[in-house]
Amino acid sequence: MTITNNAPRDAQFTTRVDVAIRGIRVAAPVHREGGAGPSDDGHVLFQGMQSAIPVNQDSPYLVDDGRLLLDGEDTGIEVSPVARPKFYDLSTADGVSYEQIARLHGAKVLATTVVQTCIRYDPAERCRFCSIEESLKSGSTVAVKTPAMIAEVAEAAWRLDGVEQMVMTTGTSNGRDRGATHLARCVRAIKKAVPNLMIQVQCEPPADLKTISDLYEAGARSIGIHVESMDDDVRKRWMPGKSRVSLDEYRAAWREAVRVFGRNQVSTYLLVGMGEDPDEMVAGAQELIDMGVYPFVVPFRPLRGTLATDVDKVPAPHRSVLHDITFRVSQALVAAGMRGADQKAGCAACGACSALQTAGG
Repeated sequence: MTITNNAPRDAQFTTRVDVAIRGIRVAAPVHREGGAGPSDDGHVLFQGMQSAIPVNQDSPYLVDDGRLLLDGEDTGIEVSPVARPKFYDLSTADGVSYEQIARLHGAKVLATTVVQTCIRYDPAERCRFCSIEESLKSGSTVAVKTPAMIAEVAEAAWRLDGVEQMVMTTGTSNGRDRGATHLARCVRAIKKAVPNLMIQVQCEPPADLKTISDLYEAGARSIGIHVESMDDDVRKRWMPGKSRVSLDEYRAAWREAVRVFGRNQVSTYLLVGMGEDPDEMVAGAQELIDMGVYPFVVPFRPLRGTLATDVDKVPAPHRSVLHDITFRVSQALVAAGMRGADQKAGCAACGACSALQTAGG
């Protein structure tokens, strides 16, 4: 007997939010541990959509023969693990594993942190959800990826595994560019090796806004300028160093990025679970949408190596709160005609870390 995908869309969205918090029991060959956040996740296809979901052996959700079961009952939702990519088996001429240089996210996205250190990583300055340098300490990556190194891996991932887009972020540097200059060098090298690979870059607002044009001219076609919260009190508690970059500086950078990259090619993370009022978070998301910036709503989830988890013991948000905020923001995105899938590259285009795409946003 053939089993059809019989879960209605609203049930799919509710389940997608639920598993984002409660996780799933699944063997996930492609997974992410540590790094800049937001979670330790296994990468699966959830009803065909790229999804990064916590692997939790205590979860009531189990993946069995391509189906998602809840307490042993079929939910009507198809879930399948993303296969380990072929490029993971390769190394550079001097012995650096390609997997240490860039990772597969979702099924078709290559991601890398080009500089794995950050000037804000001192405990008094550090973003409490971030563990960017922990993966470096564990030996799972290298401190600085050169343009040639990243281009080599990108070409192999494109050729061997059909990667369609790339996300490049960086730890913040001391320079006025806050790390964007090295990003631009890497973009140029990748576009020379793989001209058709779409690239998103991610950085803090640069002091000189011309840097945003430099990134576009290098070949990036989407940009993430991540604020995580539009509430200054939340920012000061969770991001003591980064919060000194004012919201007015972020707004100026977003407006310039929309001018350069275009409407809905600029995005920012909004993290649910840091104590922000839900109505205020939705209002902040609406302000971003009105600017042409996509608010990528993602739950805070406990991540080993972060201050929020190891020191503060902050739990994940309640799934009802995540459901409410994600749904309302998705409706605002639909009303504005903005979809993550319409971005050329990046986190919103991939959609794996959020339930927004499941809700139509």
